[in-house]
Amino acid sequence: MITLWEYSNTTKSVLRILATVAVVLATTSHIDAQSKDKAMESKIFYRTVKVDGLNIFYREAGPKDAPAILLLHGLPSSSRMFQPLLARLADNYHLVAPDYPGFGHSDWPDPKQFDYTFDHIASVMNDFTQAQGLSHYTLYMQDYGGPVGFRIALVHPERVQALIVQDAVAHNEGLGVNWATRRAFWADRAAYDEALRKNLLSLAATKTRHLGDDPNVELYDPDLWTDEYAFLNSPGQAQIQSDLFYDYRTNVDAYPKWQAWMQKTLPKLLVIWGKHDLSFDPGEPERYRKDVPNAQVHVLDAGHFAMDTKADEIATLVREFMKTQK
Repeated sequence: MITLWEYSNTTKSVLRILATVAVVLATTSHIDAQSKDKAMESKIFYRTVKVDGLNIFYREAGPKDAPAILLLHGLPSSSRMFQPLLARLADNYHLVAPDYPGFGHSDWPDPKQFDYTFDHIASVMNDFTQAQGLSHYTLYMQDYGGPVGFRIALVHPERVQALIVQDAVAHNEGLGVNWATRRAFWADRAAYDEALRKNLLSLAATKTRHLGDDPNVELYDPDLWTDEYAFLNSPGQAQIQSDLFYDYRTNVDAYPKWQAWMQKTLPKLLVIWGKHDLSFDPGEPERYRKDVPNAQVHVLDAGHFAMDTKADEIATLVREFMKTQK
């Protein structure tokens, strides 16, 4: 026969057990909810938005209330080049990578109706940031992303919290030996148009942009350049890319202005460079340090598109750099 005292203690024990179970269930539920939220934040979304009458495609990852990074791609790539970085940084940052008009999955308006100039593309990208509500962000600029990004920064410097430059030139001396044909094209477009297209848009040029003089060719996925070459051979692309590259001469004219802005404002600056890059002069990274003495400069064992082989290392560098902005 159970006494009243034994019954009371048994009841208390049961209640304590039930209370413990309730706490465990609540904690587990909270952890599951956090895990689901984190999983959602880590997903990469593929979206399109109407900007200036154009469908602009973009990739987006990470929580929208996290520090924002606007990623601007190079030639002849698209936002796809940033896929490895989005996958690695979406836990702590809001990453947005658009395709320019005439690139990737954005609209490719006819050159007869759309001026393919860096001023025009920068204007569309600036309007894109407004459409996305990006009021403050770090600019990540690779190759063509440099002339697009610097234009955005000079128009709205109050929005740019820091700069990350990856194989993008801001000094005339930074243009390498490949640029002899390209400078000739700027001086006489009709005479050098065919030579320029071979120099810039051929399969050999597209492959070399990735490999450079890296001896470790087995580290590179050949789909990188075959896919880009297929893109360059799509209807209308040769004219689009030729028009835009003809306008590249305006970037060279603007270099002193970009340098003066950096020297005056001393932005937080991270420079990432592939030492096997044959597109530009290897001394270009240190020229940035002359403009911004406190710049962080890292030359990696990589090519022009350094994320081809060094995505983990670049993600670590970006993460550490972003921490300094807090």
